[in-house]
Amino acid sequence: MFAAPMILRLDISGAPMRWIAWEDAVCLYSRGLVAWTAGENQFVIHGGIARGTGQRSRITVHSIVAVKRTQRTALIQRSVPPLSNHELFRRDGFMCLYCGTQYPESLLTRDHIQPLSGGGLDVWSNVVAACRSCNTRKGGRRPEQAKMPLLAVPFVPNWAEFLALSNRRILADQMEFLRAQFKKRARPLPLT
Repeated sequence: MFAAPMILRLDISGAPMRWIAWEDAVCLYSRGLVAWTAGENQFVIHGGIARGTGQRSRITVHSIVAVKRTQRTALIQRSVPPLSNHELFRRDGFMCLYCGTQYPESLLTRDHIQPLSGGGLDVWSNVVAACRSCNTRKGGRRPEQAKMPLLAVPFVPNWAEFLALSNRRILADQMEFLRAQFKKRARPLPLT
């Protein structure tokens, strides 16, 4: 069997919902729930051989599928994507936003700009990637108190940006589709 990439699932209006496995996409196709497709990439999935006809079944799955809304398949899309270290570190380019050094994911930590002990929240706009050394040095203080200015302003990704952050094997057509829905914001500028 081949190592197929994840399929980008959209709602019927074209809003990105989530990544699904090709097997789940085959189920959507077979149940008639695919409203329309997009993207250049297609994958032909071969099934079993029909006893009556001797023909092997096959289905073509597109890299981007929009699903009809039904009670059973409707998903509630959150306005703010869930925060995890993996997506946070990817958002910040695997760079400590205090010293500017890039690190492997295993050497990064989540730092709260306004510390939790000082009433800060565990939300996208209050967290940055930090190396262990900088996180320890900053401690339970705000960056200005520790004399450690941030190199960039943290931001809350929209759903399309989150999906791009959460998948390492995005196909070019999927990335093009998602990129068209990214927020039009200037790249974070250094604060110093």
